[in-house]
Amino acid sequence: MFTFVLIHLAPGDPIAIFAGDSGDAAYYAEMRARFGLDRPIHEQLAVYLANVARGDFGTSYLHRRPALEIIVDRMPATLLLMLTALALSTIGGVWLGATAARHSGQAPDHAITVSTLVGGATPAFWLGQVLVIAFAANLGWFPVQGMTSVRGVPEGFARLLDLLHHLVLPAATLGLLQLALVTRLTRAGVREALAEEYVRTARAKGLAPRVVLRRHALPNALLPVVTVVGGHFGTLLTGAVLTEIIFAWPGLGRLLYDATLSRDYPLLMSIFLIASAGVIVANLLTDLAYGVLDPRVRLR
Repeated sequence: MFTFVLIHLAPGDPIAIFAGDSGDAAYYAEMRARFGLDRPIHEQLAVYLANVARGDFGTSYLHRRPALEIIVDRMPATLLLMLTALALSTIGGVWLGATAARHSGQAPDHAITVSTLVGGATPAFWLGQVLVIAFAANLGWFPVQGMTSVRGVPEGFARLLDLLHHLVLPAATLGLLQLALVTRLTRAGVREALAEEYVRTARAKGLAPRVVLRRHALPNALLPVVTVVGGHFGTLLTGAVLTEIIFAWPGLGRLLYDATLSRDYPLLMSIFLIASAGVIVANLLTDLAYGVLDPRVRLR
């Protein structure tokens, strides 16, 4: 409800954008009446809530299609980018954080700490452009933009390789920013766990350092990481706007940007609802993951 009121009070007239500057006042009035924009905002909100309760998310002003249908078409691209970035940041961050904690105070720890500090302070729009200039424009190793090749789209396994080739730079841009946070959390958690009595007991029993780290210290240190990853899973649905714009990735982030510029109210509201549902589902999965990682949660 707050989002509905907020976007309707924001500057800009969707009818002027949609209908253009060639119409007269009567034409604009007719268009507003057709889309229900001539009613008071509380009546528009009541109508919208009633439609959503019936599963009707409205029709996009710009695309002339059901808003939910457009989102479903764009969802696979965003999920592919988001899950790849999360996998890279989670696996890489846990490994780097555990390595830094294991060599606390030594050269690997200092190198990883400095690198993650620099990575965490790097803006996404700057990092994406640097990767495009360095690895796409200059070296020519990766495509500049898009999700697939424009000319001669391959089929079968070659199509999969082409998709992965286009995925490298945007996934690296989105994943490197999360990698820094996951690394710092893992390092702090593992260092704290390594100082616990159960770890000293495991060492006294003669277990190898890697076994102690993997079986005893790391599972307890992963709870904050699970919280961060679960939170990012929901917010990255629309949080990858800058990355998708830089690389022309046809996902929800780019769709949200275009819908904002065109004041496409039904499409905007639908994206916000889907993102909110994603956050709720991610939080639920995070709570369930606690029980898997920590048996004490199940006992409670």
